[in-house]
Amino acid sequence: MRKSRAGKSKAAMLRRLITRGCVAMPGAFNGLTARLIEQIGFDAVYVSGAGLSNATAGVPDIGLLSREEFARLAGYIAAAVAIPVVSDADTGFDDAAKTVQMFERAGLAGLHLEDQEFPKRCGHLGGKTLVKPAEMAKKIKAAVNARRDRDFLVIARTDARSVEGFEAAVARAQIYLQAGADAIFPEALESAEEFAEFARKVRAPLMANMTEFGRSPLLSVHELATMGYRLVIFPQTALRAAMAVEQQCLRDLYRQGSQKKWRSKMQSRQELYELLRYDPSADEWTG
Repeated sequence: MRKSRAGKSKAAMLRRLITRGCVAMPGAFNGLTARLIEQIGFDAVYVSGAGLSNATAGVPDIGLLSREEFARLAGYIAAAVAIPVVSDADTGFDDAAKTVQMFERAGLAGLHLEDQEFPKRCGHLGGKTLVKPAEMAKKIKAAVNARRDRDFLVIARTDARSVEGFEAAVARAQIYLQAGADAIFPEALESAEEFAEFARKVRAPLMANMTEFGRSPLLSVHELATMGYRLVIFPQTALRAAMAVEQQCLRDLYRQGSQKKWRSKMQSRQELYELLRYDPSADEWTG
C-alpha cells in the first residue's frame, strides 16, 4: 500500500477527509496538473477516464485505453503528489478484482466502477445501456474482496438516471451499497432538486460530478456539502481551460510567427521548477 510523506496510507487519508466534510477533487490528466492542484491547496485529486483518453491518447471516452494503460497513467499522477488520488476505472475492464489490485499497487486511494455495458459512453451522452443490477453487485463484491488496504475506496457509479429514471438510480444505489460499495456516484442527475432528493434517499457517502456542458447543473461545493455529498469531482475543468488557452496561443503563433505577446501569460521557468521541486543550481530534485 502506498503511503503519504506522513506515513499514512492515502486511502486512510481520504477516508478521514470524507468523514470531516466535503472533498473537492479537480481532475488531473497528468502529474504536473496534479502537482498544481496540490500546490493550490486542494485535499485530493481526481483522474478522469475522459481526461486520460482525450489528453494522452487523443481518443474519445469510449473505453479505448486498457487497464494497464489506465493504471500506469493514473499511477504517474498518484506518485506526483502526497494527497489522495481517486481514479475512474470505467466498467472494471472485465475483471474488477484485478483492476482494484492493479490500481492499488499504482498508489491510488480509490476508484469508481460503473454499471454501463462495455463499450461504455460518456455519462452525459445518450445511447447508454446498463448491466443488470445483480451483475453490477457481483462486480462490486469482487472489487471489495480484492483490495489489500481495507481503506481503499470502492465507489459504485450508476448511470441509471438517464436510462431507467431517477427512482431506478436510487434502487440500484441501495443494491450496490448492500454489495459492499463504500460510496455511490449518481451520474447525470438533472437538477439541484434531484441531487438533494438522492441524498435524502441514499444514506451513504455520495460523489457528485460537476462536469461542464453536461446534464447536471453546476452546483458549488458548499451547496452539495449542505445536501450531504462528500466528494465533488471536476473531471475536465482544468483540461478544458488549458485547451482553450492553448488554442488561442497556438493560433497567434501560427498567424504571427512569434509567441512574444504570450510571455506575460505563461508559467515561468522558475514557477515550473518550483512546482517540480527542482533546483537547477544544485541539479537536485527533491521529489
